[in-house]
Amino acid sequence: MFKVLIAEDEDLIRKGLAYTIDWAKMGCMVVGEASNGEEGIKKIEELSPDLVITDIKMPIMDGLQMLQNFKEREFEAIIITGYGEFEYAKKAIELDVFDYLLKPIDEDKLYEVVGEVTKRISEKEILRKLKNTVKDIENIKLIDTEIYCQKSSYKYKNTPVVIDYIVHNYANKISIEDIADQLEVSPSYLSKKFKDDTCHTFNDFLNSYRIQKAINLLTEGKYKVYEIAEMVGFSDYKYFSYVFKSYMCCSPMEFLKANVLVRGGDSESNTAYSAELN
Repeated sequence: MFKVLIAEDEDLIRKGLAYTIDWAKMGCMVVGEASNGEEGIKKIEELSPDLVITDIKMPIMDGLQMLQNFKEREFEAIIITGYGEFEYAKKAIELDVFDYLLKPIDEDKLYEVVGEVTKRISEKEILRKLKNTVKDIENIKLIDTEIYCQKSSYKYKNTPVVIDYIVHNYANKISIEDIADQLEVSPSYLSKKFKDDTCHTFNDFLNSYRIQKAINLLTEGKYKVYEIAEMVGFSDYKYFSYVFKSYMCCSPMEFLKANVLVRGGDSESNTAYSAELN
């Protein structure tokens, strides 16, 4: 339920909004009331509402002054007032107020606006969770294959051969046995030497490189997730999702959504995202 705070100095209007509106129908509940801006500030700090509905003209401190006290506010705001002057509307816009309603309040309009604002609140909450879930790519501990390819001091001469094979064949079904056969060495011996040199198993190195390629394709926004899975060498979509999540701490779809929401996304990425959901 979304928490609503109503700040209004006229008792009849404040109580009317609190008790005659079907807030539960809109997924909301009124958690507090305030009769002036100062009281409103205390209630906001105490109750952490998702939505504040406030009158502009109130004693002690008006609604706009109250909102100005929250420079980086975490709640949405709707202004209600009997004053329709442009300056009030302009100030409300500067404060990033969601909407501006005139008294007497049209109940149908109120339902419409609250429905729209709760949708925005939900989207912001999803975005917040995604930002917490999807870590910055720079902080993800994936393998920088280019650095490995540039190394020239490997103790084992075939380590660069294995890396080069991964780089050029990651989109296909490959295994350490394939490379060992070509090099005419034991797979177990090759695996051990590769891990000694890179501190990664063959499969970990391969999967990490594939996930990096998948990230690049996801951020391009041109392909569906199942297409990307095949393009980076995963014939099983479920296994691709499992491996992706083990590295990224989120599913490919969550990463795709975060890329669109966090980075804004261009028309192509939004189209791809919409197609993926459908």
